[in-house]
Amino acid sequence: MEVLSLEGGKSDHEQKQNEYTFAATAHVVDNDSWQQVGLLLVTSFNCAYVLSFSNLMLAPLGWYWGLTCLVIIAAFAAYANWLLAGFHVINDRRFIRYRDLMGYIFGNRMYYVTWYLQFTTLILGSMGFILLGGRALKEINSEFSDSPMRLQVYIVATGVVYFVFAYFVPTISSMRNWLFSSAILTVIYDAAILVILIKDGNRNKVKDYNIVGNKAEKALNAFGAIAAILVCNTSGILPEIQSTVRKPEITNMRKALATQYTIGLAIYYGISIAGYWAYGATVSAYLPEELSGPTWAKVLINGTAFLQSIMSQHMFVAPIHEALDTRFQRLNEGMFSKYNLICRFFVRLLFFGFNILVAALFPFMGDFVNLIGSFALFPLTFVFPSMIFLKIKGKDARKEQQLWHMAIVIFFSLMSIITTAAAVRLIIHNTKIYHFFANI
Repeated sequence: MEVLSLEGGKSDHEQKQNEYTFAATAHVVDNDSWQQVGLLLVTSFNCAYVLSFSNLMLAPLGWYWGLTCLVIIAAFAAYANWLLAGFHVINDRRFIRYRDLMGYIFGNRMYYVTWYLQFTTLILGSMGFILLGGRALKEINSEFSDSPMRLQVYIVATGVVYFVFAYFVPTISSMRNWLFSSAILTVIYDAAILVILIKDGNRNKVKDYNIVGNKAEKALNAFGAIAAILVCNTSGILPEIQSTVRKPEITNMRKALATQYTIGLAIYYGISIAGYWAYGATVSAYLPEELSGPTWAKVLINGTAFLQSIMSQHMFVAPIHEALDTRFQRLNEGMFSKYNLICRFFVRLLFFGFNILVAALFPFMGDFVNLIGSFALFPLTFVFPSMIFLKIKGKDARKEQQLWHMAIVIFFSLMSIITTAAAVRLIIHNTKIYHFFANI
């Protein structure tokens, strides 16, 4: 099992900063303001994935259950992340990785369980980003050509651009100079989409909001939608993001989370609701395909969404980059030393090369989103923080607090199992419809 520890034993070495100790890392700790991290969260969660959420979240649930689940899951996700942020420092140890925190409290087995769940989530998420970027480029090309090139060409192009950005902007903290550009791009494509959605919604007088499928299909699709809503609201890498925040790290992280679950949530929920309102149950899995707008508007939306995804995807794969950099780079040298530059080139190349290949082989975007939320994010977001609370504070907590967190552990564990079954069913269904390297 020690082979799975990508840090190669380096994480066992500790660094000391002021009154805290934390695991050795190649990346920066305790560097960023809460405003910077808050902006990072807002722009990253308002990424190209938001262009699929009308179809993934609301079409399978309808208006009543859709809006109800949006509110409930967002509230629980905000609460769970607020709770987890409070355990960033325990016994004067600052836990810069989720798996380190779980391993410290529950032992090596939970270290590797957390490692597996996180890295599965991040790798699948990276593939999803590459697919979405490829779709955006293909949509731009289709505006100027009746026979655009295959989707796989754009997938490769997207992966190459992501690789270059990850090479020259290696850490979360180094994204500081890019966040303003990301915010401008987010405002541009969100505003443009909303204008066209309102126009199309007013023009479309006959909208069908009926949920398709038989009872079994409706139930499984509904659970898949719940998993997609969770993906929309959380990342499963809160301790890794929090590691970059300046002291007081708990208070500042909670301020950043408040920014995400107010400003950020209003934007990505607003786009998703407007898309479903405008087109009904038949809304596309990639929203720009539905837009009636002029050519220049479609090109603008897809172009800005693609450019913004370059920066937003970087936050969601940063923990993998951190683990690989810590394992293979020389920690006593700077990130841009000759050895570390060469090392990072080949490590990033292998990582993105693998993700490009799989994304091109299985271009089913909805499957990635549902599987991420069901298999990994339910335990990472809901189950583990309550487990930590019961272990750390359970003996001193009131009885109703203990029962509350036990109920969370049991309920969301069951939800993880059910939604994973729904996601697997969707994958099996799509493998019957599509073939490898499908040009969809």
